[in-house]
Amino acid sequence: MVSPLCWGCLTLLRQAPRTILPSPTAVSQAAAFHTSAAIYARVPAPRGRDSAVGYRRSTSANIKKKRKVSERARPPPVGERKALRKRIVLSNPNALEVEGMPELSEETMVDSRLRGTVVGLPVPMLDQLRAVQAFKPKQGWSIFRRPGTVLRRETLEMGRLFENISGEGEDRGVVIKRIISGQRKSGKSVHLLQAMAMGFIKKWVVFTVPEAGELVSATNSYAPLSDENPHLYVQNEATAALLSRTAAANKAVLSKLRVSQHHPTLSAAKPGMTLEDLAKIGVQDPASAWTVFQALWLELTSTSAVPGLEKNFTPRPPILVTVDGLAHWMTHSKYRSAQFEPIHAHDLVFVRHFLSLLKPGQDKPTLPNGGALLYATSTTTNPPSVYSFDVALKQVAARHAGVDPSSPEFPQPEAYSKTDPRVFEALSSPKPTAAKEGMLEHQVLGGVTRDEARGFLEYFARSGLLRETINDELVGEKWTLAGGGVIGELERLGRRVRVAA
Repeated sequence: MVSPLCWGCLTLLRQAPRTILPSPTAVSQAAAFHTSAAIYARVPAPRGRDSAVGYRRSTSANIKKKRKVSERARPPPVGERKALRKRIVLSNPNALEVEGMPELSEETMVDSRLRGTVVGLPVPMLDQLRAVQAFKPKQGWSIFRRPGTVLRRETLEMGRLFENISGEGEDRGVVIKRIISGQRKSGKSVHLLQAMAMGFIKKWVVFTVPEAGELVSATNSYAPLSDENPHLYVQNEATAALLSRTAAANKAVLSKLRVSQHHPTLSAAKPGMTLEDLAKIGVQDPASAWTVFQALWLELTSTSAVPGLEKNFTPRPPILVTVDGLAHWMTHSKYRSAQFEPIHAHDLVFVRHFLSLLKPGQDKPTLPNGGALLYATSTTTNPPSVYSFDVALKQVAARHAGVDPSSPEFPQPEAYSKTDPRVFEALSSPKPTAAKEGMLEHQVLGGVTRDEARGFLEYFARSGLLRETINDELVGEKWTLAGGGVIGELERLGRRVRVAA
């Protein structure tokens, strides 16, 4: 393409002066966007040990100074951290003493006029409750002058059942079986504590499993039960701990009962020996703890003596069994078999024994002398989420309500869901044939009523923790903020000290 400008036109253009144009050497020496010449720029020193000494750099030997290493603190003794974590404080000397506070007794635990009132636990009973580990570290016992508990509707109902079992009426010797559940902080563990306190008042024998999760968390030693039953496993240390709790808490009752049955597998059990001494054999020798426990259970559930030992027999009292954290027993444990396969919790003879009590007896009641089985679920010990257990609880409630298992209204697991048949088998308790054995029930603990919440908040005010006027408006506010009277949330709201300006 030809340019529109001719060569003649280009020659007519005026050339710029030579001094204005930069020289080629200046362009090479000048740095872009800088006023200094490129010739004065410092050449970067090479990186390395043999490089030249830089500007303001020390020429002496670079000797690192040794830092003073402080002595490491000595670690705490074995078990001290766990003891501090589980430390229980039952008294606060800074709290006000509530005057006229009633105590839990045979009269007050059935008095409906005291509903919503906080009653104090008898001081001599505190050692027994400590022995069975009834108190929990996260419960608010350390903010009051003395430990006390509120009498709610479920507490008075349980007190009347205990009174009838120990009385002389037609309900004497009845067996109660209940699985207690509820939302978090609804008072399930405290409900078990109230049952233990009533059992000690009525002179019952109390067996407790305070933390069911510890039996399946692979923290206790275990071994096959025998060569004939290699798939069953015994936990001697956990059984010895159970015997120790039972002997310490029920000393007043066991010291008056004597051996009246034959025990061929336990040579240390002598006729005429007290049941307290029998339980201590398993504590001193954990290797025989399970055999001792079976002998002790046989003695407490007997109704008569064998021939020749009639003089040593005394009528046995009712038995109370409490288990906290039942959901831990409804799945595989952390233990492994010799083939490194997970061991189901129902294959542990300790767990198997207490779960078998939920089944009705064959020829006689599970507890021939009467008593109560109270198993509670726990939401504070990180229980496993077991779908089969949730469905089984619904089936227990439906079965107790009279719904036939073949009915379409009977709860069933969802289709294609993964279920555990052993859980359904453990909780499939049909109607017992014995007249004095109750059917397995499912009790759900909810919130307290407004009247019960008012009495609970008045106790906080009398203890000096709640410095507000207790009226209907305040009670309604706290009851609503507590999720409908959840007792744990009420305690959290009531312990906030507010001082008027």
